[in-house]
Amino acid sequence: MKTSWRDGNQIQLLENGDGYYPALFDAIDRAASKILLETFIWFEDNVGLQLHERLLSAAQRGVSVEVLLDGYGSPDLSDDFVHSLTSAGVLFRYYDPRPRLLGMRTNLFRRMHRKIVVVDGEIAFVGGINYSAEHMTDYGPEAKQDYAIRITGPVVQDIYQFVLSNIPEYTRRHHWWQRRRHQAQDAPGTGDAQALFVWRDNDEHRDDIERYYLRMLTQARREVIIANAYFFPGYRFLHAMRSAARRGVKVKLIVQGEPDIPLVKFGARLLYNYLSRGGVELYEYQRRPLHAKVAVMDDDWATVGSSNLDPLSLSLNLEANLIIYDRQFNQTLSTNLNTLIAEDCRQVDKSMLPRRTWWNLAISVVAFHFLRHFPAIAGWLPAHTPHLALVEPPVQPEMETGDRHEEHPEVKS
Repeated sequence: MKTSWRDGNQIQLLENGDGYYPALFDAIDRAASKILLETFIWFEDNVGLQLHERLLSAAQRGVSVEVLLDGYGSPDLSDDFVHSLTSAGVLFRYYDPRPRLLGMRTNLFRRMHRKIVVVDGEIAFVGGINYSAEHMTDYGPEAKQDYAIRITGPVVQDIYQFVLSNIPEYTRRHHWWQRRRHQAQDAPGTGDAQALFVWRDNDEHRDDIERYYLRMLTQARREVIIANAYFFPGYRFLHAMRSAARRGVKVKLIVQGEPDIPLVKFGARLLYNYLSRGGVELYEYQRRPLHAKVAVMDDDWATVGSSNLDPLSLSLNLEANLIIYDRQFNQTLSTNLNTLIAEDCRQVDKSMLPRRTWWNLAISVVAFHFLRHFPAIAGWLPAHTPHLALVEPPVQPEMETGDRHEEHPEVKS
C-alpha cells in the first residue's frame, strides 16, 4: 500500500512560535479524545512550561495523551516535569535515550527529528518548530526564523496513522503500515489544497523526501525558492539546482547568514561557486538564525517540514514533510519568502564568492565527493537499532504511620 495525494484539505501557514504556539495550544485546549505529539526539542522554559500545562490539563480531563521525544534533543527535562505528566496518565517515551560519556551526549546519529502533533485525528501540525522560547521573535537576536502548518482534511488521517505506527503496541497489530513505500508521484491535477505526507527513515523510506525535491527541480518551469537552515546536500541535488537554473528557471536559495552553528556558513559557502556559476541566486538571511525547511515551485507546489538539506537529515535522521499542491498556499509562502529576500537577506555577489585558489578548489573537490558518496559512508556510522523508552509513572506514595515515601521511577525499553 502506498500513500496518495489527498484532496480537499485546509492548510494554514504558521510563522515562528508567535504563530505556531497559539494555534497549537488552542487545539490542545479543545481536544476531546486523543493527542499525539512528536518533537526533537522540548525545553523547560516558558514555552515548554506552557505546553506542559496544556497537556497536563488535557490528560486530567480524560484526553489520551502520548508524547515521543528524541533522547539527544531533549535530554535534560527534570523528573518533576516528566513525572507530573506521567502521573496524570500521559504516555511519555524517549527515542533512543543513551547515557552520557564524559558529560557528552553519545546518541548523535539517527535522531528522531520530526515535529508532528495530531489532535483527535482531525487537526495536525507539521513543521520545523520545536518547543523552546528561542522560536519566539521576542527572544532577541538569537530568535529563530521558522515555519509550520496547521492542517485539517483527509491528509490528517495519513499523518495520524503514521504517528500511531511509531507506537510499539500499535505497530505489532498493524505491521502493514511500516511496509508502505512512497512512489514518487506526478503533481496532481486541479484540486483544492491537495497534500501528500512523506517521511524519511532508515529502513524503506531512506530517500523519500529528497526524491520529491529532485522531482520538483526537474519539473520546475518558472521559479523555485528553497529556504533551508542547514544546506549541504548531495551532488545529485546540487546538479538538479544548476540544471533547473540553466534551462531558465529562476532558482533562489536562502541560507543562514547569521548561523547558530558557525560551521554551517562554512559548509554552505563551499558550494557557492558551483551554484552561482550555474545560475542559482544565493541569499544569506541576516536578521537572525534561519531554522526554516520550506520550498515553493512555480504557482502550485510547496513543502513544509522538519527535513534540512544536509547529510544528517537526508541520510540519517527521522524526518517528515508535507508536500502541498495548492495555488493559494503557494502564493502565501512564496510572498513570505520573497519578502524575506527583499527585507532581510543579502544577495551573494562575486565579491563574496570564495577565491578560486588551489586550496579552495581542493577543499571543494573533497566536499563534492564526500557529498556524492555520503549515503554509502553513512552506512559505516554507528548502526545500532534505536529503541523507545517508556517513562513509567512514579510509584504512588503509600501511607505508613502517617508518613509518605516515594520511589524513583525507572525508564524501561
